[in-house]
Amino acid sequence: MPLDDAVGLESVDLVLDLIERLAASPRPLGVSELARDLHISKARAHRHLRALLRRGYARQDPSTDRYEIGARLLPLGEMARERFGVLEAMRPEMVRLREATGQAVTASVLTDGAVTVLEMLPGRTLIEFGIRPGARLELTASAHGLVALAFGHASLLDGVLEGRQDGAALRAEIATVRRQGWATAPDRVLVGVNALAAPVFDHRGEWRAALAIVGSSQLITGEPSADQIAEVTSAARRASLQLGWRAAAA
Repeated sequence: MPLDDAVGLESVDLVLDLIERLAASPRPLGVSELARDLHISKARAHRHLRALLRRGYARQDPSTDRYEIGARLLPLGEMARERFGVLEAMRPEMVRLREATGQAVTASVLTDGAVTVLEMLPGRTLIEFGIRPGARLELTASAHGLVALAFGHASLLDGVLEGRQDGAALRAEIATVRRQGWATAPDRVLVGVNALAAPVFDHRGEWRAALAIVGSSQLITGEPSADQIAEVTSAARRASLQLGWRAAAA
C-alpha cells in the first residue's frame, strides 16, 4: 500500500476511534485523556478534534474545554435506525420470497440520491447471482432503480430526466412501472441477469424501499411469470404492512 494511502487510512481510523470514545463516555473528556486512551500525542488528538468540531461531530464545553459527542451525529443515528427498521420489516419477507421462488433476493433503499442494496440472500439455483450489500445501482439501469423512479419523490425522476435525449421513452417506461406495480431490467446490470422488483411503502403511504428476486434472464424474463409477479408484489405488500402501510394510504 502506498505511504499516502496508509497515512490516510490511519487518520480515518483515528477519527472513528475518537467518535466512538466520545460517544461511549458518560461525561466530557479532556484532550490529554483522549490522547492517553488512544495512545497518540496531544497535538494529534487536538488536531483531529478540531476537525470534528468544525463538522459538528463533537462539541467543546467552553467552561472546561472538555469534549463530548456532537449533535451532528443525532440525525445520522436516526437515519441509520430508520433504515435498519425498514430492513427488519423486509427480512422475513426476503426469506419467504427466496423459499418460494428459489431465486436470490435483494432489498434496497435510496441513499444520497442512489439506490443502495441493504441485504442480499443467495438463491437456490445451480448458478448463484449476488450483489454485495452497500452496492449502488443505476436508477435507470436496474429494477430497483426503476421502482425508485416510479414510486419515489417526483424530484428524483425530474432530476434524471433533465437533459436526457431519451426522456420521453424513459418517462413512458416509468409510467408503465407505476401502473403495473413492478419493474424488470433484463441484461441492464449484467448480460444474462434480470431482476423483478416491487415497492415497499411506509405508514405515510410513501415509498421507502424495494424487494426483488434476481437470477438468470432465462428464469426471470422481461415479462415475468404471473407466479413470480404475485410472489414479489405480495412480499413487498406484506413488508409494507409491517411498516404501518394501509392500502388506502398508498
